[in-house]
Amino acid sequence: MAVESNKNEQSTLEMIESVVSFISQFPSCVVAMSAGVDSGVVAKAASLALGDSALAVTADSPSLASGELQQARQLAKLIGIRHQVVQTQEIENPNYVSNQGDRCYHCKSELYQQLDLLTGYSSDEVLLNGTNTEDLGDYRPGLIAAEENKVRSPLAECGIDKAGVRAMALHWNLPIWDKPASPCLSSRIAYGEEVTAERLQRIDQAEQFLKEQGISPVRVRFHRGDLARIEVPVEFVEKLAANPLRAEIEQFFRSIGFQFIALDLAGFQSGNLNKLLQIELPEPA
Repeated sequence: MAVESNKNEQSTLEMIESVVSFISQFPSCVVAMSAGVDSGVVAKAASLALGDSALAVTADSPSLASGELQQARQLAKLIGIRHQVVQTQEIENPNYVSNQGDRCYHCKSELYQQLDLLTGYSSDEVLLNGTNTEDLGDYRPGLIAAEENKVRSPLAECGIDKAGVRAMALHWNLPIWDKPASPCLSSRIAYGEEVTAERLQRIDQAEQFLKEQGISPVRVRFHRGDLARIEVPVEFVEKLAANPLRAEIEQFFRSIGFQFIALDLAGFQSGNLNKLLQIELPEPA
């Protein structure tokens, strides 16, 4: 057991060395940092590699779930990296609001353009994101936006998957090392249904209500007709379907504007709405 533990530790140290070395090749960098584990690990590595020449930036918009911005601030302080918050305006883009299959592309384009403004379009300052190798096989139009804006992905380029990212975060004692994925609230809205600030707020309130009942992870999907489809791990399905919680959920969800409330018996599935897509990815410009 000790031998296996030592091998795992050595592997983690090698991953850390590879990512820190990768970032060290740049004079300075800006890290697109949410409160998630992937970008948090990149921010930590950037701080070790470049010190004050590294800046972490968190985007604030209506699609950011409650508490995430505060967590990002706390994480940056713990890491010791300079941190800045920018307001992104993707919700003013009709292509984003229409919520077609490429919504994430327009969101990430807005983010990277805001980061470019911070760098002054300096060729010496590189933009970094938290993409890992497992992200490359999923439907992620935001990767096209990253390529168009010359954003580098230290984790993916160093061959590091999600398990490796979590091992690095645990080695650094980052409290988000085991944090579940928390994509933006817009990802809860079924494709083809418009993204509005009111709908995002409604989804956020619904998910926060369920989390207060001790249920996590959770997704409240918005479908046509003001229908909320709740996804929770299967072990919570029976709890949600039984009174008194069932009645409390119905009452609260209706009070914030949902007309119909459905519980998905298949349980929680990250990226569930992508199953409805049958589109071809555009080629990078």
